[in-house]
Formats: sequence, C-alpha cells, structure tokens
Amino acid sequence: MHILLTNDDGIYAPGLAAMERELRKLGEVTVVAPATEQSGVGHLITFLTPLVCLEVFDGERRRGWAVEGSPADCVKLAVSELCPTRPDLVVSGINRGLNAGINVLYSGTVAAAIEGAFFGIPSVAVSLDYDEHANFDDAAILARAIIEQITAHPSPPARLFNVNIPRVALQEPRGVRVVPMGVARYGEHFIRRKDPQGRTYFWATVDPPPRDDHQETDLSALKDGYITLTPLHYDLTLRSALDTMKEWSFDLTEVTR
Repeated sequence: MHILLTNDDGIYAPGLAAMERELRKLGEVTVVAPATEQSGVGHLITFLTPLVCLEVFDGERRRGWAVEGSPADCVKLAVSELCPTRPDLVVSGINRGLNAGINVLYSGTVAAAIEGAFFGIPSVAVSLDYDEHANFDDAAILARAIIEQITAHPSPPARLFNVNIPRVALQEPRGVRVVPMGVARYGEHFIRRKDPQGRTYFWATVDPPPRDDHQETDLSALKDGYITLTPLHYDLTLRSALDTMKEWSFDLTEVTR
C-alpha cells in the first residue's frame, strides 16, 4: 500500500513523525507537508503565487517534501506531481489539538483529507487532544490500528474519515464511537485590547465546546473519553431542499439594467 502523509502543523511537527513511523508498518509512505504551521487555514488553495517545494532529509534518509503552501496544496501537488505512484490512502495528522465539532470546517488537517477524497482516494484526518507534552507515539499506535481496520473493509460506505483521540484514551482506552460531528456554535468570544500605539485589537479566545446531552456527537463522545470516528462528505448541497426550491418561480422580467 502506498500512503500519502501530510498535516497542517508543518513537516517538522512531532505528530507527523510519529504517524510516519507507524504508517510504515502498513506500506510505503510519501511525506508531503507544509513548510510551516498552517493551522486553521481550512481549504485554502494557492494559485496566485508559486508553490516552492524543498526536499527534506533526516540524516541520509530523504524524509519527504516541504511545501510553502497549505495542507490542501500539499495533497494536490503530491498526487499530481510528487508521489512516485498514485496513493492508495491519504492520512493527515497527527494534529496537535482536536478537530471536532464545527472546528472541522476551519481545520487544515481535515481539509487535506478532503482534498484526498476529491481525488477518489480513501482519506483519514487524525487529531489528538491538545497537551503541552502530547504523547504522539501512543496516539499514532491507536491511529494506525483504526486506519488499518478502516481500510480492511472491502467496500467502506465513505472515503473520508475524521478521527479524534482524547488524552484519556492514551491511558485508559474506552473504545471507538462512530458519531456525527457536533454543530453547536462556540469559540465566538474576543478579548479587546490596546497595542502600544493605542490601536484597538481583538484576540480570539479558545472557549471549550458545549455539551449537548440530547444527542451523541463527536464532542460528547470525546468528553466521555472515547475515540471518535466520523464519516464526512464534502458535498454541501442541502438535498432535502432541492425538490421544494425547484417549485419556486423566479420572475426577472421587471429587473432593470
């Protein structure tokens, strides 16, 4: 199996190195990752400036490619130009910090996996609960086991998956829960301050997500200590509204130019 590995924390991130070591147990790994951290860039694509790529070495071993672009750029460029063969699997991570709930929409980690799915390649985003001294090695072992079991299914119902690992799962694994992403709004507060020149600026806070006990989501399952697995899709069409809206009548005869 040929695996393309990327992330949004940058090619020198410890989570990427830990994931690479484990994925090499499953097959050949090509690493193509951002040259610098790209957290929170979402599905940013670079097309107005060149994408500079540099080979990165670990001693004598060629580690992979560092791309001066976004995580999605890395996957597009890797599949189109840099991989020796078309990847069988795309893995993005391990991210330092969870990508659950509405953070999925902002995440560069998840965006890289989405880009892999655009190509029709099974893709998995992997994130670990934030910890100053994160144990990426143990998290990578868990992630590799989950990825291995996902790919073992001959006809999976999805080709895009989001895996989140809470810190407690590294000491006392409670299992994996297949759950939807939470869509509750959070993290909307800002701290207002003045800079040395007296200008007002705002700093976004990192508010904890709310807990919705009415339904189980990735947010609630993570708080209960479970690893979460969520199948995702990038088609944003609200298909339940299509038939109703097709009956609407739009009249543009009175529009003036």
